[in-house]
Amino acid sequence: MDLGTIIGLFLVTILLTGAMMMGVGVQAYIDFPSLLITVGGSIGALLIAFKLENMKNIFKYLGIAFKPHQYNIPALIKTIVEYAIKARRDGILSLEQNVNQEENDFLRKGLSMAVDGSEPDSIRDLLEIDMEQSLGRHNSNADIFDTWAALAGSYGMLGTLVGLVAMLMNMSDPSSIGPAMAVALITTFYGSLIGNVIGSPIANILRIRAQDEALMKLLVIEGIISIQAGDNPRVLETKLLSFLPPSQRFSQFD
Repeated sequence: MDLGTIIGLFLVTILLTGAMMMGVGVQAYIDFPSLLITVGGSIGALLIAFKLENMKNIFKYLGIAFKPHQYNIPALIKTIVEYAIKARRDGILSLEQNVNQEENDFLRKGLSMAVDGSEPDSIRDLLEIDMEQSLGRHNSNADIFDTWAALAGSYGMLGTLVGLVAMLMNMSDPSSIGPAMAVALITTFYGSLIGNVIGSPIANILRIRAQDEALMKLLVIEGIISIQAGDNPRVLETKLLSFLPPSQRFSQFD
């Protein structure tokens, strides 16, 4: 689990709940008409804006935000360099057994094409298409939460207008002013809550996860092309280590 995401959500929840309890209490912020307008309305609009198959996987995308796939880039570099050493010593066909045992799907796909003798340009083109399409899909998933944040804010304002109209039309009845004002104010609160606690933060972390995957795939592409070209393993390692921050650049040849 990603501790930063979990701690952040926990912290926001505790702080907001604590602030409410120190004021008028949490109960005062629960209003079902406001929930129907803001939550129900924004989700309905999302169903219009996105394909149903994407919406059905929304909890899967939430899971990625809290429990992402971990890429051990230093270990991946070590593996690729070991493949380069073996290929340079015994020939690239010697990696055929490694292809079948490789757990990284993207690396296995690239190695398989290299062992089969595909042209370097073809390997690069196919792997880059895979990377770009995957990145596009992940960004589209993040767009759902970005759009939800925007829609929730808009429906919060819509609820405010609904509450104000109801209040103004019943000014002669003092007992109706309070509930109408509650809808007017709390819908904006719900819209802001969805947008700033769920929508925008989740969209941002999903894009970061997508960039992490893209970095891994770009590193693999460079590694595969270098292995096929017969580059010196030390040179290859130096190239791949440049993908890491300086503090993490440790050579296995040292």
